[in-house]
Amino acid sequence: MKVLVSDSLSEEGIAKLREHFTVDVSTGMTEDELVGLIGEYDALAIRSGTQVTRRVIEAAENLKIIGRAGVGVDNIDIPAATEKGIIVVNAPEGNMLSAAEHTIAMMLSMSRNIPQANASLKAGKWERKKFMGVEVNNKVLGVVGLGRIGAEVARRAQGMDMKILAYDPFISEDQAKDMGVEMTSVKDIASRADYITVHTPLIKETRNIIDAAEFAIMKPTARVINCARGGIINEQALADALKEGKIAGAAVDVFTTEPPTECPFVYLDNTIVTPHLGASTAEAQINVAVAVADEIVSVLQGGQAKNTINIPSIKPEIMSLLSPYLNLAETMGSVVAQLVDGNYDAIEISYNGEVADKDVRPVTVAAIKGVLENVLGSAVNYVNAPSLAKSRNINVVESKSERAVGYSSSLSIKLVKDLTFKSVTGAVVGDETKITMIDD
Repeated sequence: MKVLVSDSLSEEGIAKLREHFTVDVSTGMTEDELVGLIGEYDALAIRSGTQVTRRVIEAAENLKIIGRAGVGVDNIDIPAATEKGIIVVNAPEGNMLSAAEHTIAMMLSMSRNIPQANASLKAGKWERKKFMGVEVNNKVLGVVGLGRIGAEVARRAQGMDMKILAYDPFISEDQAKDMGVEMTSVKDIASRADYITVHTPLIKETRNIIDAAEFAIMKPTARVINCARGGIINEQALADALKEGKIAGAAVDVFTTEPPTECPFVYLDNTIVTPHLGASTAEAQINVAVAVADEIVSVLQGGQAKNTINIPSIKPEIMSLLSPYLNLAETMGSVVAQLVDGNYDAIEISYNGEVADKDVRPVTVAAIKGVLENVLGSAVNYVNAPSLAKSRNINVVESKSERAVGYSSSLSIKLVKDLTFKSVTGAVVGDETKITMIDD
């Protein structure tokens, strides 16, 4: 079998692939060049530079897997790959520690004015009083998003004797207690924290989660950090708060537009900025390359992938039957999650009628993915959705009844918190998926 590497990839990852397959490395190709080559390869390993378009995928006669050495898969046409039966994988954990460490580095650099003092001294000045800093010891750090990276940041901050406040609708009070973290709201974090860092995916619910209203209630000594995604903190509101002295400083690694040529705060003196370096360590690049190489080796040798973005590995005959229910379940999960205010204890999925006689496990996973994706974004996939639910103590209950309710087949998804719940019911009618009921 043959593997094509079309972006710069760590040599450790390439070496692992070469232990098993013929590997060709060709970077900087145009779409036409990639279309001309891709037909002879069984796997494609990329980073962010290669655009894997529908045209490329349609030309991929033998391709079985696309491996993205990193997290984002915006440069891959996922629907086209799924239709072609090509597995798409990424490496969501390889740069986790690098991103957490960069966040801590930005916080300390901002606290001690290190970039500004460095520039001043190299300009021949000696301005010790000008760059008076502050300690982080005994300060309050607010963490918005307590997932993998947010939790690592919190753990490191606790090592510097910081008190941690956190907001994450999927973290229970028991989990927070075990972590030594106080769970609260974004508003409370804004009013109480000395430092605020964000670690959520950029989705509708998290866009501008720190906005003018939050800056208005912050301490004048507060400092904010964004090493996650541009747009989680409103850039104009941040610029206004910095200019008006509502907060003391900001440290930003990510921007809504990159490079940030027109970003309103980049050139302010009380801001330090870096060009999206969160994952830019030698170790992280090795980790993501090796992780993707492992996935490619496993799939091409007949095994399973751990971090699949899509679900084309179901047998074709089963896929043709379940495909509309997969789409329906994921959409219903997304809808019901938006109807719930706060967290929940259980996801209950009920199948009624003819579909109850099928192997609906992939449909259940699709429902879980749809629910969790509202908060966790693209970090959720068909492989890790059940484990993510389990790690957040969300009980998943599946039930079946051959008795049809209104339609020959239908399914219902219910999110339960104590004695309250929200539910959505749907059905496949002909070629169309329909949501047929919300609650009663």
